[in-house]
Amino acid sequence: MAVRKKRRRKKKKITYQWRLIGSLLALAVLIGVWFVLDWNGKFELEVKRYPEFGIEIPVAYSLHGIDVSRYQKKIDWKEVNAMKIGNIGIGFAFIKATEGEKDLDVQFRRNWKQAAKNGVPRGAYHFFIPSKDPAKQAVNFIRNVSLLPGDLPPVLDVEQTNNLPASVIQARSKIWLQLVEQHYGVKPVIYTNADFYNQYLGKTFDHYPLWVAHYYEKRKPRIKRDWTLWQHNDAGHVNGIDANVDFNVFNGDSAAFRSFLIK
Repeated sequence: MAVRKKRRRKKKKITYQWRLIGSLLALAVLIGVWFVLDWNGKFELEVKRYPEFGIEIPVAYSLHGIDVSRYQKKIDWKEVNAMKIGNIGIGFAFIKATEGEKDLDVQFRRNWKQAAKNGVPRGAYHFFIPSKDPAKQAVNFIRNVSLLPGDLPPVLDVEQTNNLPASVIQARSKIWLQLVEQHYGVKPVIYTNADFYNQYLGKTFDHYPLWVAHYYEKRKPRIKRDWTLWQHNDAGHVNGIDANVDFNVFNGDSAAFRSFLIK
């Protein structure tokens, strides 16, 4: 009987040890979900939730911005520029200018003027409709947008197919991009989501700066090519804006951002 009791205690002790090891491994996995090991061997938080902004923000980036259109209604740009939570502020804003061959966003002129007046670096984008004349769409943008030194490069927002094949979307996008580059003397940025880029644009556009939409990723968008801007969330809150707003990060430091601006 004595021998049997000893064996049972040993078995219980071994079982407890394995349970302890399992618990420690589970804890390590949980920590790994929230932290990544950077090149310097320090643990770095991937995202942090900011209640004031209403979203999680990837903290590995130093420059954060928004993009707006008429859907954000009348914006108080002084409040936008003044909002700073910790080290996060609104460092730039892309503003919808035009759509298709004739449309001008009803808030563009006000947003364009007020963003600059209140010290927010600004950029303008065109919502591209592939089924319409790309040259007329380029003229629509050029007629309505005057870019100055310190502004961001022009943007082609291409995210619809209008039931057209990739070859047609590519050919018509190139016409807009070439005409706009000739006019402003700066290479335009392409905005789209990761899946659309891979399926309908691809390598022939890899020499253009990319602003990629890929929501709710923790650290970076899932796309193989280099990217300049990442739209990571569409439900942010910003003082001075009475609606949800898209949040973006710039892939670089302040010096790279200054180099990105129009000279």
